[in-house]
Amino acid sequence: MVRTLAGAKPAASRLRADARRNSEQIRSAAIGAFQGRGLTVPLEEVAKAAGVSKATIFNRFGGRIGLIEAVIEEVVATELFAVIDHTRTLDDVDERITYYVTGLRDLQYRQPAVNDVLLQTYPHSQQLMEICKAGSEINDELIAAARPSGALRPEFTADDLYALFMDNALALKHGPRPPRADYDRRTTYLLDGIRGPRPLPLPASGADVPTG
Repeated sequence: MVRTLAGAKPAASRLRADARRNSEQIRSAAIGAFQGRGLTVPLEEVAKAAGVSKATIFNRFGGRIGLIEAVIEEVVATELFAVIDHTRTLDDVDERITYYVTGLRDLQYRQPAVNDVLLQTYPHSQQLMEICKAGSEINDELIAAARPSGALRPEFTADDLYALFMDNALALKHGPRPPRADYDRRTTYLLDGIRGPRPLPLPASGADVPTG
């Protein structure tokens, strides 16, 4: 007869508990690594931070794509969709554009994984492609809303808006990281550059009005 110590769990239960613990350790390590350095962090570093082997990541998540999809909500989706959703609540088109461009560029600066999503670094991930699709939809909505209002330059297109975010993603991923104050100042320049022409202020009462 096989005896077990009082309170000891069967081997299968211990294995399941170990598997769950390993999975949570890997998820936690991946969230920290991806938020800090983007989705391309070597899996060896994630494994080391989780206290497991790289093989364990493959056993639990099937590899990088499975691991990304297991944590992408916490790393990217929640904040990005919050920006998109709030943008849609704003009535003024100019305010909507300002909030969205500022909000997305802020995420690009703070969350390197956002740039990996926008650049479609892992196109085989269905979840990442769905996030990109949501970004394309809000871009189209903003351009369509800006047309009748003149909030944007008349020649400015959704492709132009997309390209501005892609250029920023490439610069942040592969170039030197600018100081935050400089980055925010350039966001202001970008917004000024894409906005439609502003009407000239009316002359003050009693001022001379130029005639033909």
